[in-house]
Amino acid sequence: MKILSDLLYKVAIEKVIGNVKTSVNNISFDSRKIEHKDIFFAIKGYDLDGHKYISTAIENGATVIICEDIPSEIKENITYIKVTNTSIALGITASNFYENPSEKIELIGITGTNGKTTTTTLLYNLFTQLGFKCALLSTIENKIANQILNSNHTTPDPITINKILALAVENNCKYAFMEVSSHGIHQNRLAGLNFKIGAFTNITHDHLDYHKTFANYIAAKKKFFDELPKNAIAITNIDDKNGWVMLQNTKAKKITYSLKSNSDFKGKIIENRLDGMLLQFNGNEFWTSLSGKFNAYNELLAYTIAIELGFSSIEALTAISKLQRVKGRFETYISKQNIYIIVDYAHTPDALKNIIEAINQTRTRNEQLITIFGCGGHRDKSKRPEMGNIATQLSDFTIITSDNPRDEVPDEIIKEIEAGVQAQNTNKYISITDRKQAIKTAIKIAKTKDIILIAGKGHENYQEINGEKFPFDDMTIAQELLKNIN
Repeated sequence: MKILSDLLYKVAIEKVIGNVKTSVNNISFDSRKIEHKDIFFAIKGYDLDGHKYISTAIENGATVIICEDIPSEIKENITYIKVTNTSIALGITASNFYENPSEKIELIGITGTNGKTTTTTLLYNLFTQLGFKCALLSTIENKIANQILNSNHTTPDPITINKILALAVENNCKYAFMEVSSHGIHQNRLAGLNFKIGAFTNITHDHLDYHKTFANYIAAKKKFFDELPKNAIAITNIDDKNGWVMLQNTKAKKITYSLKSNSDFKGKIIENRLDGMLLQFNGNEFWTSLSGKFNAYNELLAYTIAIELGFSSIEALTAISKLQRVKGRFETYISKQNIYIIVDYAHTPDALKNIIEAINQTRTRNEQLITIFGCGGHRDKSKRPEMGNIATQLSDFTIITSDNPRDEVPDEIIKEIEAGVQAQNTNKYISITDRKQAIKTAIKIAKTKDIILIAGKGHENYQEINGEKFPFDDMTIAQELLKNIN
């Protein structure tokens, strides 16, 4: 049991009706999950307004309602708390409910269009190698030490975040590495959290279905850095033209990294191959099994964070050199026929361009690159033709297929992708709606030493069609199909 007034510490309250000294059991923003003596947060969301479900929450046992608009009908023995912003109040209350775990652990947040998952996972593995218990909150999975938890969102809701961090503290974790999405920032899911480090990877065309304009998307990312405290560290990639924008109003210590510009942490690619790279960070050379310029940025950021957290260059680089590729991020497999399979999560124009260019920079051109990709349904439609142009322009051959169509018609999505293919490239692609058949066709076309890139889904082990998720893993299917080739 918790006392309501304790949980409301630091919450901006406008009006109180009822008893703030009442005891409560739990907190929730979902009226269906409310039980006896719970607090219900009526949040005005992107699709739904929680104020419409206040009566349902009370019927299910809620004794405290936190809202922005107090209902016209006041129920007896119910405490109503009017706040300026319910989503911010939820974050602060959730932190208080779990005894502010982010103040008891070194919390590092990574934001940007591309590289969040890879960098947070690399950091988790890096600091685990350095001998520390760590927590990971990422798109692929949430982990506490070696325990894997379910992950459904890039940035979970505030209750889930604090619950995971509290478990991490309970398990003596020293560091927590967290993906920070623009949706999560905009929806105030980070409210009440205490970040030791906030880091920016890059920002490119994505999520305009939600943010509407690129300026809004940039502003959402920037908000994360604007709200960092004075004792935090803000790290940015200044090779990205918006890198400095992130630091404009932050009170935190400012640190820069880059491959091209003058910066606090400077990286250089000396040799780049499909099986790894020879890199130089701040004058120190080392070999890594990761490939591609984008991974050089990811590892440089991990190195920067390790140094800023007090580790020596030798300690950090020794551990980084042992890191393995992240599942679904430039994940590779060589078949017995010497056909090279690469699976990557690239689902934005910039990410697709980066992965294809990374492959092109390392291959001999005596082999062909066959790219398979699609675009997700019910997501930013404006990137579809752009990705069609990128894939067909930079690959030897492209197969446009279905990704996660969700509630859209797959063939309609494919038509929108095809609209971006330039006239001179129309003979360099075909469209096959069935994703498994697309992979099978690519394998039939491929000859010895050819490279097949399967992009868009990466680590996902399902395909979402009309609200239902069907088992589907790109790498597993490719490997099974390759086994049946003579």
